Amino acid sequence: MSLDTLRTTLLRCALINYGILMLWFLAFVMAHDWVYLLHGRWFRLSVEQFDMIHYAGMAVYKIGVLLVNVAPWIALHLARRP
Repeated sequence: MSLDTLRTTLLRCALINYGILMLWFLAFVMAHDWVYLLHGRWFRLSVEQFDMIHYAGMAVYKIGVLLVNVAPWIALHLARRP
């Protein structure tokens, strides 16, 4: 795999992952009560705990995307310059 292909792949993966993160956020904001009721059937969580779990999950996911996709893409992009 060439470096150009790797750079393109990392960029596409980052965009896909940020799209997933945006969908998660929109679903969380738009369907908060429905999702809370759905999960409330399985787990005994307060609304505050439910919100905290989702915000923490989004933060961990975002950090993972930054470390696995964006940082290597930036490093490869900078290494290409003379």
